[in-house]
This record gives sequence, C-alpha cells and structure tokens, in this order.
Amino acid sequence: QVQLVESGGGLVQAGGSLRLSCAASGRGFSRNDMGWFRQAPGKEREFVAAIRWNGGSINYADSVKGRFTISRDNAKNTVYLQMNSLKPEDTAVYYCAVDGLRRAGTLTTSLNDYDYWGQGTQVTVSS
Repeated sequence: QVQLVESGGGLVQAGGSLRLSCAASGRGFSRNDMGWFRQAPGKEREFVAAIRWNGGSINYADSVKGRFTISRDNAKNTVYLQMNSLKPEDTAVYYCAVDGLRRAGTLTTSLNDYDYWGQGTQVTVSS
C-alpha cells in the first residue's frame, strides 16, 4: 500500500515562503511520477506541479511557474514543493499524489491520472 503524508503547511504572509513535504510511509514511490495539486474553498482541485520518477522532467502550472519548485529525494521517499513569493491566491489545501502507472510521454497534469493521494496540508497566505 502507498501511504502519503503531507506536511509543512501553515500561515504565512504574502511574499513569504514555505516548503511542503510529501513522505511515503510503507511502500515507496521511487519509480512513480509524482504531482502536487491544490484546492481552494469553493474551487476545483487544480494541478500545481509534477515530477518524473527519476527527477528528469518537471511540469508547472503557469500560475506558479517561477515561484514554486518541485523536487524529490527518492532515497527518502519524499517529494517537496518549495513555494516562494507566496500570494493570497495560493491559499489552498495542497495535496501530493502518485501516478500509479508507468506512463510514456509528458508528465500528466490530469487529476484523474493520479491514483494515490495524501490527506493534504493547509497553506494560508495572508495579505
């Protein structure tokens, strides 16, 4: 079983930074693509970033490109999301997710393509 636990969320002022972590307990995911998604109150869950299983490819939503950085440490079975220059519109629950399939082609941004999800961590950015 894949068990994912997000951490690192909290309250931060606009312009500040946070680093989210997604740690696997039990089975690891070193051979799986990983993604970060977020969901604000009353809104649909949206793609944030994804990273290839080997770290060789990344994909960012336009809204976070240049501010957020996704990375992974497969030895620790952990994926990170470094968030800089945070804006109030970044406020959301952030989820990490695992693509359970060994897909060809580009990293998927589709929520439905991810099979395993953490419980989320709240990020609140005050103005």
